[in-house]
Amino acid sequence: MPVKNRFAELHDEITEWRRDLHENPEILFETHRTSALVAEKLRAFGCDEVVEGIGKTGVVGVIRGKSTDSGKVVGLRADMDALPIHEQTGLDYASKTPGAMHACGHDGHTAMLLGAAKYLSETRNFDGTVVVIFQPAEEGGGGGREMCADGMMDRWGIQEVYGMHNWPGLPVGQFAIRPGPFFAATDLIEIECEGRGGHAAKPQDTVDTTLMAAHLVTAMQSIVSRNSDPVGQIVVSITSFETSSKAFNVIPQRVSIKGTVRTLSNELRDLAESRMQAICDGVAATFGGTIKLDYFRNYPVMVNHDEPTEFATEVAKSVSGICHDAPLVMGGEDFAFMLEERPGAYIIVGNGDTAMVHHPEYNFNDETIPAGCSWYAELVERRMPAA
Repeated sequence: MPVKNRFAELHDEITEWRRDLHENPEILFETHRTSALVAEKLRAFGCDEVVEGIGKTGVVGVIRGKSTDSGKVVGLRADMDALPIHEQTGLDYASKTPGAMHACGHDGHTAMLLGAAKYLSETRNFDGTVVVIFQPAEEGGGGGREMCADGMMDRWGIQEVYGMHNWPGLPVGQFAIRPGPFFAATDLIEIECEGRGGHAAKPQDTVDTTLMAAHLVTAMQSIVSRNSDPVGQIVVSITSFETSSKAFNVIPQRVSIKGTVRTLSNELRDLAESRMQAICDGVAATFGGTIKLDYFRNYPVMVNHDEPTEFATEVAKSVSGICHDAPLVMGGEDFAFMLEERPGAYIIVGNGDTAMVHHPEYNFNDETIPAGCSWYAELVERRMPAA
């Protein structure tokens, strides 16, 4: 694999950073230790500017090339946060924080971007400016949205932005990407069903919320099977169903339902929300109860821009010799907020034959580090070649 020699030299050091991050996971915006460590290293590398507290606990580093005559500014982003999962890897550097774990490889993403920042600060073999972005709260908190809302793009004049995620099942160090919609919009739903509780032996005196909610859950799947185009991409998943009573002989007064809706177009997103409201209204009228739907638009569809995707593909091929066509992903990714503000692309890099992300036995594969670092660095040097 023709990775940059410097990253082969730095491999052990970057691995140590990664394992330290793995051992000390932090969730959502509570990345205080992680953010401080990142800022400390960026300053030690000699970055021209290091700013903390962007998007609450995000960190931004600025590296200027030997020349900035081109006026180009490229952003590189990594996420820093962990997940609320109890680790079961048995590693000697396993999480020391009960109930928190780097189960998605953000420790690896942070370490790889730090490695690239170290190299770029040493060599500065480019004409322009690199902005390295270390983001908190990708796992549900919308840290990317918060960093953008803090004016990050305009403050540093970022013109295009790139991100990367590891991918179990893809061979180590190989890449995959696709233009256009890549990761799904991930919306959240909360539903409260209100009826008239009573004795289980006298259902005629009640408005049975359990029956009402059961019909609701079933009917919602008709959005996928009967309302959307069969070749469209939409997933409706009910993940929580909780009644106000735990007794065997009580028909509950209330039932609470939670779930997610995942779509790959704004049209399907609108359809899902409107049909869900119509179903709630119809089921409530049918059974004589009330149903309140709260539909939260969370992460938007993550859309890769065409030309930056072509460029990112060529860079990946130069590093590993191959770049696969990536599948559509119904998971969410809040890098979508950055791609809504600036053109750019998101790529996945192989983690090898490991447990899937968000699994308690997952671990980032340190053998991926040289390829990931090389992609970041080569992207900068090709996009902003030195005069």
